[in-house]
Amino acid sequence: MNRYEELSAFVGVVEHGGFSAAAERMGNAKSAVSRRVGDLEARLGVRLLNRTTRRLSLTDAGRVLHERALRILADWEEAEQTVSADSTQLSGRLKIAAPLSFGIRYLGPVVAGFATAHPEVQMEVDLGDREADLVEEGFDLAIRIGELADSTLVARRLTTVDMVCVASTAYFDTHDRPEAPEELNRHQGLRYTHAKRGATWRFRDRDGRVHQARPRTVLVANNGDHIAQACEAGLGVAMLPLFIAHDGIRRGTLERVLTDYRLDAVGMYLVYPPGRYTSRRVQVFSGHIADHIREKPPWEDCPAVKEGS
Repeated sequence: MNRYEELSAFVGVVEHGGFSAAAERMGNAKSAVSRRVGDLEARLGVRLLNRTTRRLSLTDAGRVLHERALRILADWEEAEQTVSADSTQLSGRLKIAAPLSFGIRYLGPVVAGFATAHPEVQMEVDLGDREADLVEEGFDLAIRIGELADSTLVARRLTTVDMVCVASTAYFDTHDRPEAPEELNRHQGLRYTHAKRGATWRFRDRDGRVHQARPRTVLVANNGDHIAQACEAGLGVAMLPLFIAHDGIRRGTLERVLTDYRLDAVGMYLVYPPGRYTSRRVQVFSGHIADHIREKPPWEDCPAVKEGS
């Protein structure tokens, strides 16, 4: 009886969404993977997976075991690498989640550089603005921007992302430029779906006093680049992270609004499921991306953004 193989099969089925996909990725027969998971359930005396013709889902017991199994397998892999004759060689899969716009703009070269240096690591990158369930979906780490919800995830702060309020010249051809945040209440607003503060925008003046505004929402979208494009087309005023807005500011298609006020900056974090940060390849990749981000994020090289700040 090989308990390691049972746990590996179980975790593989969960992370790949089914027995066939897990068998293909693990290089095993589907019958072997199914048998190992069945043996594990029989030995524990509990059902770990709810099986239907369309999908698999974890039972409560399966969810608990999956979280623990991830730690066990990560510890085992770390132990193997520690005592290996070639302990500098990283191997295995590294599954990463990242926001869509940030991933497209900045993550590609970082991942390529890491993959080139560590050719035995299989990189898997999932780009999207939803908050993936890292444990259930089998992610080793994720990049998240904004306020972190309380959870059992381990977090490491990478940098700070400035937020800016912008609009286009075309928009101001038909609308007055606001001189105070409260005047935004008379303007059209473009809003990010996952913004933690919803439709309320919060500014601070030079004395640190808080001013709130609620523009009339005319567009809600779940991607910052989509909002930036609508803003450049003259649809309304938007609150965007600097790494998205700086291209438009450089080109002159976007201009800052309310430069005597500032928006609260947000954090950019690496987050890990419990136990995943102990994996050596996760630690090495975390250091790799931190080195690229912490020196000077490329989006900060935008002189126009600093006016009035």
